[in-house]
Amino acid sequence: MARYTGPVCKLCRREGQKLFLKGERCYSSRCAIERRNYAPGQHGQGRKKTSEYGLQLRAKQQAKRYYGVLESQFRDYYEMAARRQGIAGENLLFILESRLDNVVYRLGWATSRKEARQLVLHGHFTVDGKRVNIPSYLTKPGQVIAIASSSKDSEKIKAVVEASASKPIVKWLELDRENLKAKVIGIPERADIDLAVEETLIVELYSK
Repeated sequence: MARYTGPVCKLCRREGQKLFLKGERCYSSRCAIERRNYAPGQHGQGRKKTSEYGLQLRAKQQAKRYYGVLESQFRDYYEMAARRQGIAGENLLFILESRLDNVVYRLGWATSRKEARQLVLHGHFTVDGKRVNIPSYLTKPGQVIAIASSSKDSEKIKAVVEASASKPIVKWLELDRENLKAKVIGIPERADIDLAVEETLIVELYSK
């Protein structure tokens, strides 16, 4: 299935919660959820009883849309998580969090994961000194992520970095704001992931 290219605010309305896909707009009164807190379409305001499968599907769709991954990618991540020691649902979230585009977003170097993915594709970041333009690249503890030297003078990069100067950083990342580089110092804990994802429902869906 091709990547969704329609209005992303419809995705938030369909899931009934903010997915933070539009950067600063999601925190303002212009957010679609604030204005029309019901599903899109002519039957969006109708009352529907959701089945157990429907709840599981919605949980999976929410997680996919939070991180901007395709169905095949998401299933591959789940299978990877299931093979690891520990709780499969939490492992899945840890893998998604370690994607390079998500790390860039968590560091405040992009206003949304979608923007982070675009910046990574354009080669604005390095990992351990080597330029990486693959948004799905999975970072590991000990690796250093930095803004490429050739991108530090970019007006776009400067504006985003300045706007995020006061943004708190998750505990598993260590940011050097002066030198525009960061280090992955650990694996996130479930409490560090501030997303309303019910990973147990995702596991139930894929376990059928």
